[in-house]
Amino acid sequence: MNSIFRSSRIKLSQGTLFWREIGEGTAIIFLHGSWSDSSQWISIMEMIAQDFHCFAPDLLGFGESEFPNVHYSIDLQVECIAQLLHTLKRALKQDRVYLVGDSLGAWIAASYALKYPEQINGLVLLAPEGVEIQGQKKRWQRMQRILKRPSLVFHLLRLFRPITKIFGLNEKIEQDWRFHQVMQHYPTACELLFQRQHPEIQAELLHDELSFITVPVLILQGEKDNQEAIAMSRAYAQYILHAKLKTIAHGEDNLPESCAPVVAGDIRDFIKG
Repeated sequence: MNSIFRSSRIKLSQGTLFWREIGEGTAIIFLHGSWSDSSQWISIMEMIAQDFHCFAPDLLGFGESEFPNVHYSIDLQVECIAQLLHTLKRALKQDRVYLVGDSLGAWIAASYALKYPEQINGLVLLAPEGVEIQGQKKRWQRMQRILKRPSLVFHLLRLFRPITKIFGLNEKIEQDWRFHQVMQHYPTACELLFQRQHPEIQAELLHDELSFITVPVLILQGEKDNQEAIAMSRAYAQYILHAKLKTIAHGEDNLPESCAPVVAGDIRDFIKG
C-alpha cells in the first residue's frame, strides 16, 4: 500500500483549499484546531494510514489554503468542507465519512454533522469549541484584550518583572504574551472565535442543537487542559446523550501532537468498533 503523503489543491467558490492525504479504505476527514493547520494531524495520519484513507485540509484562511477577503463564519467553513467532499466523492466511492476535529475543527465537524447528517458515519471531537459555558462572555473579552494589547506593552511589563513578581503577575503576563504571539499568526481563528459581533457568534453555538446529532460520537479531552476546555467537553457530552467522553490523564492542550499515539489508537478503536 502507498503510505506516502500526497497534497492537492482545489478551487472552491470562496477560495482555494489545500489538503494532505494518505492511506486507503474508510475515509476520515481531519479538521485542525484554532491555532494550527493540517500539519497538526501528520503523526496520527501516518499511524492509521494502513487502515484508513485520511484527508486533512487547511481550513479556508489557514496554512496553505487561500486567505480570501471574506467574512469568515463557521457555516462558511462547513460549506467549504461540503464542496471538498462533493469533489472527492467519486474518488472516495463512499457516501459517508468520519469527521475528526480539534477545538475549532471540532466545532466545524459537529456543525457539519448537524447540517449534513446523511454524509457522516461518526464524529471524534477533541477539546471541542462551540458551546456556551459559564463565563463565556468574559472569556471572549479577555481574549480580545490580549489580542488588542500592543506588543510594546508586553515588552514593558516584562522589563518590570521584579515588580510584577511581587504581585504574582509574572506567570499570567508570560502566558498572555505567548498567546498574543500565537494569535498574530492565526487571524482567521481570532475572527471566528471572538472578533465577530457577539450575536453572530452566539447564533452559531451548538448547545441547543447537539441533541439532534444521531451518529456515534467520541469526545477526547486532556485532563491537564484549561478548565474552560474541560467544561466545553463536558457540555458536549451532556448535550449529546449517546456520546462517550474519554479523559486522557496526561493530556494538556493540542492532543493531536502531544498525545498522538493515544489519539490514533482511540480513533482506530472507535471506527473499527
